[in-house]
Amino acid sequence: MRLQMYSKSSLVQHMRTHTGIKPFACMLCDYKCATNSNLVNHMRTHTGIKPFACKLCNYKCTLSSSLVRHMRIHSGEKPFACKLCNYKCTVSSSLVKHMRLHSGEKPFPCKLCDYKCTVNSRLLEHMRTHTGIKPFACKLCDYKCTVSSSLVKHMRLHSGEKPFACKLCDYKCTVSSSLVRHMRTHTG
Repeated sequence: MRLQMYSKSSLVQHMRTHTGIKPFACMLCDYKCATNSNLVNHMRTHTGIKPFACKLCNYKCTLSSSLVRHMRIHSGEKPFACKLCNYKCTVSSSLVKHMRLHSGEKPFPCKLCDYKCTVNSRLLEHMRTHTGIKPFACKLCDYKCTVSSSLVKHMRLHSGEKPFACKLCDYKCTVSSSLVRHMRTHTG
């Protein structure tokens, strides 16, 4: 065990991670936290103040750490790398999710069936198969769906957009799977 020196105030603050005590409370909502600095950051969600601004584009944010992550878009830096393949990413949480592909871990199980997945957002999408909720609706027709990507594909029927194009002929299509199928006509 590593011995670390704390000032009295930082020790009190550290001990809250073990005790769960959250003495700082927002006066505008139910949010509570262990440190005053977290409360200051939280209050920006109510005030809309975004003191951290990118010098290369119009991006503004409430946390300095968010600006650091954003700057990787401009620099192309991907500091988090998989040790098992060539995958690299800009945020550590993406690497954690990626590693589940190698380990096979699926920590998000459905409580209603045998379905398991690697990320919570997929579980939320899956739950809609049980509830029947289709929150994404077309404004031009009666089409409704459970995931936003399906609505994006559907909207191409109305717009006529065909973003997937064959590099060997003039074929264009609305979904990538159709292009994959089409490419087989060239390879036999």
